[in-house]
Amino acid sequence: IAELNLAGNYLHRLPEEVTSLLHLRAINLSRNRFRRFPEPLAAVTTLETIDLEENEITEVPVEKLASMASLRSLNLRENPVGPEVRLLVRPLVPFDVLLSPEKPIPEA
Repeated sequence: IAELNLAGNYLHRLPEEVTSLLHLRAINLSRNRFRRFPEPLAAVTTLETIDLEENEITEVPVEKLASMASLRSLNLRENPVGPEVRLLVRPLVPFDVLLSPEKPIPEA
């Protein structure tokens, strides 16, 4: 399998079996219920594209992502990722990370 589309399935975790998909280049996990980046994906060395749009992700293991040699694009739009992710991603990660614009902080 080169592409796996699991969009809109209410998933909140990934089975470890994903790591056995040796030719997986793209995975679509948008519109699910992930609260954190699915760590098994970091072991899939062939992945080029990860789509996690519209989840509930707040934490991203930036160091693990930085070691994913094939990764070209990570879509984290519509996720409540914290500002620390935005700060870490730029210097550490050599690929495109798509994030929603930061919501302005309401003035008191």
